[in-house]
Parts: sequence; C-alpha cells; structure tokens
Amino acid sequence: RSSAKLVAPLGCLVSRLKHTLPDLPYDYAALEPHINAEIMQLHHSKHHAAYVNNLNVAEEKYKEALAKGDVTTQVSLQPALKFNGGGHINHTIFWTNLSPNGGGEPKGELMEAIKRDFGSFANFKEKLTALSVGVQGSGWGWLGYNKEQGRLQIAACANQDPLQGTTGLIPLLGIDVWEHAYYLQYKNVRPDYLKAIWNVINWENVSSRYAACKK
Repeated sequence: RSSAKLVAPLGCLVSRLKHTLPDLPYDYAALEPHINAEIMQLHHSKHHAAYVNNLNVAEEKYKEALAKGDVTTQVSLQPALKFNGGGHINHTIFWTNLSPNGGGEPKGELMEAIKRDFGSFANFKEKLTALSVGVQGSGWGWLGYNKEQGRLQIAACANQDPLQGTTGLIPLLGIDVWEHAYYLQYKNVRPDYLKAIWNVINWENVSSRYAACKK
C-alpha cells in the first residue's frame, strides 16, 4: 500500500523536472537601440526554446537508456546533453545579465575585485571584449569567479559549452558571440556588437552573482 501511494507524487515530480523557457525580465524591444527587438525575439523564442526542447528530448532518451542499462546510448547522448544543456544554462544567465537600465560601471565589492584582478575597469572591459571578438566561430566570452583562488578570471568557451562545467569557474557575466546574437543588426562586424552590449550590461545582476558565489 505504501509503494502505491508513492506512484502519483513521483510521477508529478518527474513531469515537473522538465526544463522550460524562462520569461525575459523585459520586452523584446527594451534593449534597443543596442540590441534590436527582432534579434531578441528570435534569440529567445526560437534559439533558446530549441535548446530547452532538445534538452528535454535528450534527457528523456537518457532516462530510458539508464533504465535499460544501455551504456552505449548513454554515451552517445552526451554531446546532445552538453550542447543543449549548455545552451539552456548560458542563455538563462545571459538574459539576466542584460537590462534596459544597464551600462556604466559596477559598484561596491565587484568593482573592487575587478580593480584588484585586472588593474582597472577599463582594462577588464578591453580584455573581455578582445577575448570575445577573438572567439573562432561560435561561442561565449565570460567573466567568472575562481572559488579556489578567490579571484575573478575571464575565459572563452566554444559553442554552448557551459563555463562552470568546462572550466570550473562560476559564471558571473556571459557575452554571447554566436552570429544569431547580433547578425541581423551588426552583420559580420562582431566588434560593433561588443561595443554596444556594454550599454546594457546589468551590473546589479553581475554583482549579485558575485556576492552569492563568495558565500
């Protein structure tokens, strides 16, 4: 009788574990003129949604393979889990890293840490911009926190490789340099997009992430 009682709650739990597309905390047009509404709509409702859907499909197949003890299929699903899982993780961070009220410079502890680890905010901005411009093909530029060393670091990741799962750094600020993030507005001139995106960086969000990972 006790096992029968568990069936319904567990079934509900499994269905709740499906990943969903998070709502944007602002309208698609809110970041204009720096990132236009058409880019934001396609980026969020099509690209991010595809990562979420494909991640759910891959996880369902993985669950079936796990139940069967099918290790070959489990291994073959790893690239799909990494790509779509990374895409979901990265974009979920990215949307909150942006704000129509963003731009300027960070304050408080984050600013002090940036000065300590990069010399100045201007130097940090220059380094992360150059790193992001230099990503070959598709990928991301990141500001992360190295918990072991207690310092900030910048890093680039290819494709949708998630920062923490790839480098161990805790993600604070991600800059998407896939062409779908800028091509409709900036064509192939990635540096122009990177110059513009600093006007909508949500430093309050980045600072909150920094404070949280130091605890």
